[in-house]
Amino acid sequence: MLDQRSRTAGSATAAGLIIKIAVLAVVAALAVWAASPLIAAEAWWGLALEAAVVVVIFYVYLQRRAIQLKYLIPGTMLLLAFQILPVVMTIGTSFTNYGDGHRVDKEQATEAIIAAGVQQTPGGTTYLVAIGEDPAGELTLLLTDQADGSTWAGTEAGLTELDGATLDDTGRVTAAPGYTVWDLAELNERQAELTALAVPTGPETGIKLQGLSAFEGQSTRSYSETCDCITDSATGTVWTADDDRGSFLDEDGKAALVGWRVNIGAENYLDVITDPDIRGPFLGVFTWNVMFAAGSVLFTFAIGLGTAMALNKESMRGTKLYRTFMILPYAMPSFAMLLVWAQMFNRDFGLINDLFNLDVNWYGGTWSARAMVLIANTWLGWPYMFLICLGALQALPADSLEAAKIDGATGMTAFRKITLPLLLIALTPLLISSFAFNFNNFNAIELLSGGNPFMAGDAVGGTDILITYAFRQAFGSSSADYGFASAISVFIFLIVATISAFMFRFTRNQEDVYS
Repeated sequence: MLDQRSRTAGSATAAGLIIKIAVLAVVAALAVWAASPLIAAEAWWGLALEAAVVVVIFYVYLQRRAIQLKYLIPGTMLLLAFQILPVVMTIGTSFTNYGDGHRVDKEQATEAIIAAGVQQTPGGTTYLVAIGEDPAGELTLLLTDQADGSTWAGTEAGLTELDGATLDDTGRVTAAPGYTVWDLAELNERQAELTALAVPTGPETGIKLQGLSAFEGQSTRSYSETCDCITDSATGTVWTADDDRGSFLDEDGKAALVGWRVNIGAENYLDVITDPDIRGPFLGVFTWNVMFAAGSVLFTFAIGLGTAMALNKESMRGTKLYRTFMILPYAMPSFAMLLVWAQMFNRDFGLINDLFNLDVNWYGGTWSARAMVLIANTWLGWPYMFLICLGALQALPADSLEAAKIDGATGMTAFRKITLPLLLIALTPLLISSFAFNFNNFNAIELLSGGNPFMAGDAVGGTDILITYAFRQAFGSSSADYGFASAISVFIFLIVATISAFMFRFTRNQEDVYS
């Protein structure tokens, strides 16, 4: 028996050792794979961080001690990679001017401005052009050399050879691995971005877009380190570098089309407070955001608690069937249900207007759109509240309720003075988490209303909350401003953290009163 146990333990140890070696081999292979682009980009801090992570992993798993660390390390690494690091990067971005027109460094911006002044030279290379985006989402010219048929990708950073491209009968690129090719509608919609794009190929040469063709030529612009300026010999315009703003400015203070990324301090945060064009919309969005989150929690909790109390009566028949029907909204994919509700509120053929014989343009008015969003979100959220309220009701101490009945507290009095306070002690943390979830409920707004209605000239919709407002600043408008959107994200974090801390403090006070 002992020999059999020894052999079993030995085989388990051998199996564990093989698994450990295999896992560490995968870690080493991934480390080498990740190190190559870091070295190519000269990202030495990233390379040092990667090396430190690999050393820690090998140190922990190649020894028999530190058993706890072997279980903590994976979770800690994932926490740092997917929670802490994104937060740190978002905060760092919020102190910069990063966005359209300020995506590159100063050297690349200089080359792009020079390339924008390119004039065609006799015998210069000509290209057929398709427009699209690279894997990072950056605007890209997909070029086909008309002389030799080679394909290239042109961005603000320059030209790179394009492998595996698919061409149509004329030789124009129609598809390329990792790239998105725009259709005609998107091309017309984003003409402003194309106008600002310049692709450098050398110190004073570049690719100039001309309709759906392009040419390589000589620039009329040159850069001088002495004055830190760019001069256009054809027009006489001089752009002087402003390192505080990250732009080249002419004599009238007008910025060149391309700038560079710089640290601007707390300017993005101050704009929210001091700029009336930003402060007004921000305060309006914030007010509605609080109303939406609080209203969603209040309505779902009230309906969920009411149905839970109704189905918690022992004398009631068919409770299992009722409970099954009531959790159906919670069991359905919320993504699909939000799209269904969005169509139900359609003015012309929506179920809501047809069922109640209404003619309400739910998306046309601010308050009708807000009511629509709250109705749909309440329907999706109350089954969750029903489940947790039902569980909390069944866990209430029977002796407290019996004592209340003996003292004559029945009906609403017992509910208000005994049942509800005891429920809130148990459920307040869940209500706070529900508030935080709805405060950042991007899907509910974007899929139901898309932020509508938008008034003429407004970049903020009547149903936008802070998270959709930040999204529109970063991705949803014709000009992306990642720095400002990051500042809004930090504001969201601070607001939710402050409200949550206050509510948890309130919960502790409740526990002291009823303990």
